[in-house]
Amino acid sequence: MLFRRFYNDRLAQASYLIACQASKQAIVVDPLRDPAPYLDAARQEGVRITHVTETHVHADFLSGTAALASAAGAELLLSSEGSGPMVYDRTKVDATRWLRDGDQIAIGGVRLDVVHVPGHTPEHLTFLVTDTAASDAPMGLLSGDFIFVGDVGRPDLLERAAGVEGTMEASARQLFASLARTASLPDFIQLWPGHGAGSACGKALGAVPQSTLGYERRTNWAFRTGDESEFVAQVLAGQPEPPAYFARMKHRNATEAVPLPRRERRTDAALQQAVKEGALVIDVREPADFSVGHLSGALNVPLGKSFLTWAGSVLPDDRDIVLLATPGDRGSAEHAAGELSLIGIDRVLGVLAPERLPGLTDSPLSTLASVGADALGASSRAGRIVLDVRNRSEWNEGHVPGARLIPLAELTTRLDELRGGGPIAVHCQGGSRSAVAASVLQAAGFPDVVNVEGGYAAWLRIGHRPIRPD
Repeated sequence: MLFRRFYNDRLAQASYLIACQASKQAIVVDPLRDPAPYLDAARQEGVRITHVTETHVHADFLSGTAALASAAGAELLLSSEGSGPMVYDRTKVDATRWLRDGDQIAIGGVRLDVVHVPGHTPEHLTFLVTDTAASDAPMGLLSGDFIFVGDVGRPDLLERAAGVEGTMEASARQLFASLARTASLPDFIQLWPGHGAGSACGKALGAVPQSTLGYERRTNWAFRTGDESEFVAQVLAGQPEPPAYFARMKHRNATEAVPLPRRERRTDAALQQAVKEGALVIDVREPADFSVGHLSGALNVPLGKSFLTWAGSVLPDDRDIVLLATPGDRGSAEHAAGELSLIGIDRVLGVLAPERLPGLTDSPLSTLASVGADALGASSRAGRIVLDVRNRSEWNEGHVPGARLIPLAELTTRLDELRGGGPIAVHCQGGSRSAVAASVLQAAGFPDVVNVEGGYAAWLRIGHRPIRPD
């Protein structure tokens, strides 16, 4: 058996290619939107992709399952389990075969047993993998967003991201029951999860790429919580705010196959003209560089592992976009421009360098002031809004007296709550998310915004006492 793992750092997402080396057949599970890496890997390994599937309707990226199946001439296999508004719409999604619990998929001498494990989503499947040439016993489980290293998939996304009211607790109870179904599996089963550390599909994912069922039984909190009510309370507590784009991804993945757009190369002159005609500038430089001079209306979303999460929280998907990056970061920015299409932001025209800024406007460049963390208390006493853009779980662990919470993922939809309230000092945990938020506020026309350097962590370090819930 041949096994290949593909991992995207910015999405913290894993997909897999598994092949029978005798028959040269292969299956790909949970592919991203671009089929090229999987087709290239299959060619390199001398196998043919004959089947493509996914564990569930994804919320954190646009699925590439249908596109890869079409490009490879492969069978498209999707879950027919579950019910509700965010499972696959079989009137719009055209699968070759609809899978149910107990089905089997034969890839030459490799067998995938289909196991329905609702909880994270109603239709979620896992695939128990057996290399029949070596053994009749299964060797591993493609667990998707069911079981992670150190955690399990969050059951609140249908309600909190997709707006399906009243589903969190019922989904948590389904997840508890699904975990119980694994009791008959041996400890040696390898776990190949769909996400790693940094994903918003759980709250405490480990950075190790894979585990075993036996190890998770010993160390994963979810397996050590035997009471259903206690499990429900724990799995729902402290989940981070889902990025704003999750709702769009859920709906689109459930109802349509969205092919990857072709990106055209544009000259700097064409990009400059696009900006003059209203394209949104996303400045991917570090906050310190953005603060000293940027185009009015630009948003600051620095490059890094959280780039797609932050971008998906604040960027529209219906405007032309131009990235602005230093020459040294241009290659990374070009890569990031392509990756934005993974979350449905398809109208990225290209990348400009900062020296092109003067040609984009006749007005002086804007600046963004910053203050030290020691100014937070004084800001509140002086009538300045102290805006905390961390997650609620972080807020509940402690916050600045007098601060106001609007998580970054909710900021663009709650701007009106802040209008007319006076000057704003924005902080997060360490200063990164607040830089994004401050640029959003400034671009939305708030005249007096400052970013708090070092954020809440710096405020604690200089000896201040936080407020904690009783």
